[in-house]
Parts: sequence; structure tokens; C-alpha cells
Amino acid sequence: MATTSHIAENRRARFEYHIDETFEAGIVLEGWEVKAIRAGQVQLTDGYVLIRDGELFLIGCRVNALREASTHVNPQADRSRKLLMHKDQIRRLIGKVEQKGHTLVPLNLHYKGGRVKAEIALAKGKAQHDKRETEKQRDWDREKQRLMRHKVSSPAAG
Repeated sequence: MATTSHIAENRRARFEYHIDETFEAGIVLEGWEVKAIRAGQVQLTDGYVLIRDGELFLIGCRVNALREASTHVNPQADRSRKLLMHKDQIRRLIGKVEQKGHTLVPLNLHYKGGRVKAEIALAKGKAQHDKRETEKQRDWDREKQRLMRHKVSSPAAG
């Protein structure tokens, strides 16, 4: 069984979208990109997945080149990278994305068996009031944790 190891996460995606379904896809990378990703020089925040000619592409994922690893190439940090999935999975995703309101967003990059994989999600954009509700829930959870820590750390009154 292949082990997975976390590389980068798009934390904004879960705030901006309702996640319906997640999928794993391979990524076509150049050698300098693999070295830069291993060094943690990757950012997914502005990334999104685009469907072009029946293929999936990761757009807006920034991989900053390492000086020592990219002396002989002309690195493009923001280039589109092809995502690899089975044809039937891609066809199914295209069908779902064509439905009103659905989009594909990258959630994270991770290693699986020594290869870089992308977790992408079929998602629907949240309305502004949903985002406020998410924020309220997050604040309440934080407050509960703070109260629980305070209650546990204070001596019992008796």
C-alpha cells in the first residue's frame, strides 16, 4: 500500500465552496518543478481546474523555481499543468461541471508512492451568507475550545 504525505493545501477552497466529491489526479511536472515542490516552493491558493478539449488542467498553481535546480531551463512558475485521470472519470466530471454552479477546485497536493498527486474537488460556490455562517461556526468552535481549556486548567471550586 502506498503512503501519502502532505505537500500543500488550498485552505481557502473549503471556505469558498461546498465540497461535493473529491478525486485524486496525477500531475504532469517537469524535473525542476518536482525539486521545487519537494523543497516546499508551491502555492495552491489561487488555483483552479479547467477543462479543455476533454482534458483537465491545473491553472494558477504557483511553483517557484529553485536557483540551483533551474539554471539550464527557463522556468514558468504559473504555467498550466495537465492533470491525469481515467477517461471515464474525466467524462463524468465534465458532465457534472456542466451542471449549473459546479466547478473543480484543487484541495491539496500530496505524495503517493513517491509521485506528486493532486486532490481535486467537485464543488459549488458558497453564497455570502453561507461564508458568514462558516465564519460564525469556526469562531464558536474556537470559543468552545478556549472555554474547555479554561475549565480544565482552573482548580475545582468546592
